[in-house]
Amino acid sequence: MHVPNRVTGRKYPFLEALLRQAARWRERQAILIGDTNSGVLGIDEESPAFNGVEGRWLGAIDDAGWRDAFRAHAGRRRAYTWYSPNGDNGFRLDQAFLSPGMANQLVRAKYEWAGGSRRSGVSDHAAILVDTR
Repeated sequence: MHVPNRVTGRKYPFLEALLRQAARWRERQAILIGDTNSGVLGIDEESPAFNGVEGRWLGAIDDAGWRDAFRAHAGRRRAYTWYSPNGDNGFRLDQAFLSPGMANQLVRAKYEWAGGSRRSGVSDHAAILVDTR
């Protein structure tokens, strides 16, 4: 998935639609994965960028039983999946959320930059790798 950013005016309706979809898929073996343009305030940002709406959305998806694979595996460890070209500051914009039935199957989750470096030019986002049993 790719959640639009705020300036499009479509971000918050998209996030709400994702919550509705997560509710429909709650009993399935499913992963919602991609660029949510969202993160946890103070943890997933090198400089302030996220707001309460995004924080509440992340809380709501967690309350619905979906687990952020990276956070479930790495706890509060910082990792950035995108860097601002202007400020060169990092943000974790990319997540993989495991449905309640898949959460207990998580082995590990990590991020990797194509070409071995975020400056390789292959992509401006790191890939998220999720291993399950």
